[in-house]
Amino acid sequence: MIGWKRARRILLCVTGGIAAYKIPDLVSRLRKLECEVEILMTRAAERLVSPLVLSTLSGRRVWLQEDFLSCERGHEIPHIRLTDWAEVIVVAPCTANTASDLAQGKGESLVAAALLAAKVPVLLFPAMNVHMFEHPATRHNLSVLAERGVRIVDPEFGSLACGYEGKGRLPEMGLILEEVFRALSPARNLNAVRLLVTAGPTREYLDPVRYISNPSTGKMGLAMARTAWYRGAEVRVILGPVEAPGVLHGLDVRRVVSAEEMYGAVLEDLDWATCVVKAAAVGDYRAKDRAGHKVKREGRETLSIELVQNPDIAAEVGRRKRPDQTLIGFAAETDDLLKNARAKMERKGLDLILANDVSAAGCGFGTDTNTVRVLSRDAETIFSGSKEEVADSVWELLSERGMI
Repeated sequence: MIGWKRARRILLCVTGGIAAYKIPDLVSRLRKLECEVEILMTRAAERLVSPLVLSTLSGRRVWLQEDFLSCERGHEIPHIRLTDWAEVIVVAPCTANTASDLAQGKGESLVAAALLAAKVPVLLFPAMNVHMFEHPATRHNLSVLAERGVRIVDPEFGSLACGYEGKGRLPEMGLILEEVFRALSPARNLNAVRLLVTAGPTREYLDPVRYISNPSTGKMGLAMARTAWYRGAEVRVILGPVEAPGVLHGLDVRRVVSAEEMYGAVLEDLDWATCVVKAAAVGDYRAKDRAGHKVKREGRETLSIELVQNPDIAAEVGRRKRPDQTLIGFAAETDDLLKNARAKMERKGLDLILANDVSAAGCGFGTDTNTVRVLSRDAETIFSGSKEEVADSVWELLSERGMI
């Protein structure tokens, strides 16, 4: 995990939606990241989740409506002091009533007054009955807040506590955390970047049940995508057949299976992209003739399969690359690392290549860590750490060199 995600200052505003019962999980997750969490609650929220529970999990007192302008605690001016202290403000869940108060600039509640004083990023997670969410008044209020710079994260579709099914569920905690991380990212230098990433393996089927593939998990490619999204990039991912780790929120993901499918998907989006990261472990060969039924072993001592080359995606992208595009590749090698990587960079027209020895400890397929040699035409840099840390370092390097 990137170091800047830890030990941050979060102001969490909980309002009176039934989804408030999920908030203790969010507080626990933030505390595991050593974050300091101050919590404000509306009167309605107090009836849905215990302030004592949230206080116990956060290790701090919870600020209630009765503390606002009170003789005992009002002198602490929590709606000013806490917003000055916070690095990001999260409103979750946000009811229709709270959204209305915020859009109108009301300051009659502790939560509303705190939002009026906010000078840091504000993330708002509406959660309510689907008809309430779709009502023109609610849509107008959320639109007003978005125009003022508040980040509105739409609720998810699903079964609602009221018995309805539709768009109104509070997003999963992992998604909320991703939005918090993006708001806290120390760098926002990829706002103009349209990034296309390939990740994961491909599968080349021999018959309906057998295929040729490799152990790629897609972790490195998804780390490149995720850290670019934190920095403001618009990201599309073409992902091979893999169980994607973590949350894919914010990424436009297209699933493919074979190398030919990935080839077609990349060429479809190539004109859109300003930067392409080829991190997928694409199979070089496929069966010349794929059997239409399962090939049985009975009566066969040996089985010969004729293979033909798959299209070379990186080489084709290199041939089509515009002057305003940046092309980044990966070289997963087991020997002659630098020699093979530089040859691949030249052969495929890459601007940068990340070379790693997949036979080294902590650097192979499926690991959470990596060590890469970042090679350009005239320089070499080594990055080591978690795949997320390595990916973030690569984007920082590209930004410093003006390559993106």
